[in-house]
Amino acid sequence: MEPRRLIALLFVLASAPMAAQKPGETAPLGIALEEADYPFRVRFLPLALEGQDVRMAYMDVAPSAPSNGRSVLLLHGKNFGGDFWEGTARSLASAGYRVVIPDQVGFGKSAKPALAYSFDLLAANTAKLLDTLGISKATVVGHSMGGLLAARFALSFPARTEALVLVNPIGLESYAPALPAATLERLYRDELANTDVVKIRAFYRKYVAVWNAPLYEPFVQERTRVTLGAEYPRWAMASALTYRMILEQPVRPEFPRIAAHTLLVIGQADRTVVAAAYMPEEARASLGNYPELGRAAKRDIPGAKLVEVPGVGHLPPLESPGPFRAALLDFLAGGSAP
Repeated sequence: MEPRRLIALLFVLASAPMAAQKPGETAPLGIALEEADYPFRVRFLPLALEGQDVRMAYMDVAPSAPSNGRSVLLLHGKNFGGDFWEGTARSLASAGYRVVIPDQVGFGKSAKPALAYSFDLLAANTAKLLDTLGISKATVVGHSMGGLLAARFALSFPARTEALVLVNPIGLESYAPALPAATLERLYRDELANTDVVKIRAFYRKYVAVWNAPLYEPFVQERTRVTLGAEYPRWAMASALTYRMILEQPVRPEFPRIAAHTLLVIGQADRTVVAAAYMPEEARASLGNYPELGRAAKRDIPGAKLVEVPGVGHLPPLESPGPFRAALLDFLAGGSAP
């Protein structure tokens, strides 16, 4: 982004109106989710990015069974943090794996700086985290946006990628039709105005085939509480910047270059389209067919395996945890996924 444009947007950010808390609403939540509980101890990696000192949150989960000496890196999606992976992490740890779960900068409990986000930057930050933890190689598992990042990591650091698992990754198709309308200013303003819990809940409901309130409502409430805090404009700007990153930095054309042994896990009821609201209707209608997208990705990634999960939407690790974990552990053990 041009420096003058970023400075102007930061002035807008600083002067933006706050959403007032209404009687009976839940308490505000800081944009680094300071008051939110995570399932494992959270540590922080200091980073210097574009002249800013920031901290990247992560969880480092030791094996709860005899260690097999292997590590698994779990990468979250755009609208989740590392806590999304709790059940998966416990399952992996009980099978002897060390599990590392970062919150990427701009997400979860990590800092929310205004900077030029890129998947190259996030991949480099993740590699630095592995360096700090003394991990030379890991299986990289990415969900949604984390799948796009996982593919970029595998392409940038092939020697460090023991295997690759893509779980309903976004970026399996081009979102170029959204680019003309999804300017940074509009994305920021729309994020800033997205404070209605009913609309936030409807957004999350689109992810899943069957709504399980006890399981998914905490994500809704966390997202809603963030809108009530004084720093919410900073969160909205980071969200807008990372949306632009997704739209402007495709990885899909590079799939034939992925060298890592790869598993695709695709919920067959998923119809997610990033930035669909900014697309012409005719373009939007042709996108989001995850069954077809998964099969096309399998053809293009050399030697890839594909597990199709029927009746499941965008969140297989939560919607179908048993089959998902079984497929993941089988793949890690060298089994033969379909």
